[in-house]
Amino acid sequence: MTTAVQQLLPNAGHLHHAFETHPRELIVVSAEPLTPEITHFVFADPAGRTLTGFEPGSHLIIQAGDKRNAYSLTGDGVNPRRYEISVLRHETGGGSEWLHANVSVGGNVLVEGPRSMFAPNPVAKKLLLIAAGIGVTPVLSHALAAARWGRPAEVVYIYRPGSAAHLAELRTLAASYSMELYEAHGREPGLELIRQRLRHQPLGTHAYACGPADMLDDYLALGRAAGWHDDRLHSERFQAPDLEPGDAFGVRIASTGQGFTVQPGVSLLEKLLEAGLDVPNLCRQGVCGECRIPVRSGTIEHRDHVLSNEERNAGTAMLCCVSRGQEIEVDL
Repeated sequence: MTTAVQQLLPNAGHLHHAFETHPRELIVVSAEPLTPEITHFVFADPAGRTLTGFEPGSHLIIQAGDKRNAYSLTGDGVNPRRYEISVLRHETGGGSEWLHANVSVGGNVLVEGPRSMFAPNPVAKKLLLIAAGIGVTPVLSHALAAARWGRPAEVVYIYRPGSAAHLAELRTLAASYSMELYEAHGREPGLELIRQRLRHQPLGTHAYACGPADMLDDYLALGRAAGWHDDRLHSERFQAPDLEPGDAFGVRIASTGQGFTVQPGVSLLEKLLEAGLDVPNLCRQGVCGECRIPVRSGTIEHRDHVLSNEERNAGTAMLCCVSRGQEIEVDL
C-alpha cells in the first residue's frame, strides 16, 4: 500500500479534469484494517482520472446505506488520484458499521464533496495539531499539507496502545520533515501534554484539534486559560453533546411571508423541511455546517460548533438544525 506520506513528492502539472463535488460514484481500490476497529478505505475515479483537490481538513460525504455520513480525508489534497478515509466502526447500526460490512475492493460508493469546514488559517505562523483517537484523520491531512508546503507544525497524538491509526505515518513525517510529534497514552497524560504544548507556542500559532467531545471541551478550556484567543483555537467535532429542548420561537420566511412557531424540542430545520423548503442538511447536530441559512433579523441563540465568534456576532446566519432564537426572519 502506498501511503499518503509517499505521495508528498510534487506532481507534474495540473491534472484536474474538472472540479466535481456533486454526487458521483467512485470505485473502492483498497479496504485495509489499521486496527481491530479502524479500516482505511481508498477510492478512485473509475476512469483513473485525477480527483478534485481539497483543502487539508476537508471531508467526503458518503452514502452509507440509508445514511449520508461525513468522513475526514487523510491526504494533503493536492492533485489527488485517490480519496482516503479511515473509519472507526461503531456497533450502533450507523454509517460506519454499514461501510465495514458492505464496502469491498472493486465495489462502488456514492460520494459528494470534498467539502471544507476545518481548513488551516493561511496567515498562521505555526500549526499546533492535536488529535485524540480517530480524530487523527483530519490532523494527518493538516500535517501532510504542512510538510508539503514547508509550514512549521507540531503534532500531539493521544491514543490507547494498540488502537492508534496512522501513527507510523506521523512518525515518518516527524523524522523526515522536522515536524515535532508528541505522544500520550490516555486522557490525563493527554490533557497534561496539551496544557504543556499550548504554553510553549510562538506568537501567531493556530491550534487545530479533533477528537471526542469531552477532550475538545478540555482543549478549549486549557487554551483560554493559557491566554489563547478563541479565533486561534480551532476544533472539529464528530458528534455534539445533547442539547436542551429550548423555548418556542417564531419564524418568518422573507420570500413568502409565511410564518410559524418552532416548538420546544423541534428544530427549525424540521419546520423548514415540513414547509417544503429544500434545506441542505447532514449531521443535524450543529457540527457539519450543511444547514447554514441566512438570517435577516431577529435574535439568534447559537448552539452550533461551526460558526466563528465574528459570524455569530454579525447575526446574519445560523445553523437551523440546532440553533434557536426570537422572532427570526430567514432569507430563503
